[in-house]
Amino acid sequence: MHYLEDLGQELLSAKFHVSSELLRLHIDGEVVDEKPLSATKDGEPSPLRKISLVSTSGTDDGIEGYLYSPKVLHPSSSIEDHYKSTGNGVEFLNRHLSAKLFHDKESLHPLLEFLQVHCYKGKNVMVNTRIQNVFSPQHRGAGGDTAERVLEMIRLLLDLLEAPDPCTLENFLGRIPRVFNVVIMSPHGYFAQDDVLGYPDTGGQVVYILDQVRALESEMLHCIKQRGLDITPRILIVTRLLPDAVGTTCNQRFLVDIPIAFTLPGLYRVVHGVDVFDPKFNIVSPGADMSIYFSYTEEKRRLKSFHAEIEELLFSDVENKEHLCVLKDWNKPILFTMARLDRVKNLTGLVEWYGKKTRLRELINLVVEQQAEMKKMYGLIETYNLNGQFRWISFQMNRVRNRELYWYICDMRGAFVQPALYEAFGLTVVEAMTCGLPTFATCKGGQIIAHVKSGFHIDPYHRDQAAEILADFFEKCKVDPSHWDKISQGAMQRIEEKYTWQIYFERLLNLTALYGFWKHVLNLDRLESLRYLEMFYALKYRKLAESVPLAVE
Repeated sequence: MHYLEDLGQELLSAKFHVSSELLRLHIDGEVVDEKPLSATKDGEPSPLRKISLVSTSGTDDGIEGYLYSPKVLHPSSSIEDHYKSTGNGVEFLNRHLSAKLFHDKESLHPLLEFLQVHCYKGKNVMVNTRIQNVFSPQHRGAGGDTAERVLEMIRLLLDLLEAPDPCTLENFLGRIPRVFNVVIMSPHGYFAQDDVLGYPDTGGQVVYILDQVRALESEMLHCIKQRGLDITPRILIVTRLLPDAVGTTCNQRFLVDIPIAFTLPGLYRVVHGVDVFDPKFNIVSPGADMSIYFSYTEEKRRLKSFHAEIEELLFSDVENKEHLCVLKDWNKPILFTMARLDRVKNLTGLVEWYGKKTRLRELINLVVEQQAEMKKMYGLIETYNLNGQFRWISFQMNRVRNRELYWYICDMRGAFVQPALYEAFGLTVVEAMTCGLPTFATCKGGQIIAHVKSGFHIDPYHRDQAAEILADFFEKCKVDPSHWDKISQGAMQRIEEKYTWQIYFERLLNLTALYGFWKHVLNLDRLESLRYLEMFYALKYRKLAESVPLAVE
């Protein structure tokens, strides 16, 4: 798993135990379902317990199914007692097993075997198969494209032979070209090439996936060339077919795969999500496109020709369907936010914080870019009389102009805020920080910011406290302008250290190499999981597949 996707509003539910009952709280519907704890085993449903599912056709006939849990672990690979390693499973596995395996020089023979079997299209790329001794100095192929890189590879191998340790092993394996083909799963959103911007879940999908593919292809070509190989990598995007394309082209590829009938929802129910204690669970965070987003201080690369459009967008006195309210005081810093309008994004919550906090309204103007939830927003504008301090602008689809908008707000010593109720990974947060804009982001979800050093965390469920943090920052910047520069520099440094596509690829490559090595050495085939899945095929899937009618029927 490369990174955590946006969970969506439908996942805002919680499970917890109270006394002897299992309760499920639905936040949106304010409904609590009760269930006797006796229906579970040790607090968790038995993975093979038969249940009755409600038919989606509206009839009373139950559909038999099974509860499925991916929590079937290799007995030697669980990291459940090491919570700090959550999301870094392969690194934990490497440290844990290196200490056991590499206890003497003779134990390095599995490394030789691994290098011998590593090939591309049947051709060995690392060592000659005639080598039988682990200390033979012969090698072939992928040592490097220059004498210097070949020498670095040999030195790493010598260090590993003389004093094996997890870090040296990771560095050595990371230089072995193992990734030539990549499959990227994009299971939701209107992913296509045309006419999809502005639809739910589309912005993040298009930006994440297309930027990811471009960055991966570039880095893979560069890496393979440095290893002295002439191989063209292949990247395949697998996305779902949408029955309702809503005027987009996202359902026009591979039409032969569209099922005429589908009866498999009764196959099973998943009672657990990703097992975060599994060594295969690793979080690799994406980055911003550095060719588009970079520091506002790089004046020569900026496109100031957009400034007239941006000033019209922000400060125009014209109000219409696309732009609502005006800003009277142009000298105030701007607090800016941008997101699709989804209740989870909590943009109306932000407007309410701003409206209630007089001190904050005296210090800054608020500019919101969003797409919908019009009725509630109109009500907040009237309730708190926000016209003059608040500007609601239309959704901007030009990424280059959005970048200049970030920079323009930097010039005004403003800030960016992301007040979502939950955000697994905020791309707009990364973009704003890359441009040098001080950023306030929700503490609920994936935390990109180092609090106080590169930005600020705010709790969307403690509104007064969040508004105070915002007001304190701008008040301090008014007294000491260098405080704004300090947070801005911290934001850009944080991105350079953690969230670039180059860092993403290097980590992905290292994790792939490490897991591939340990899978070969320890034969981590996960037979338990395989048998578990075969059970569904034998007991349920095969019968359901036979019942699917032919297209002609």
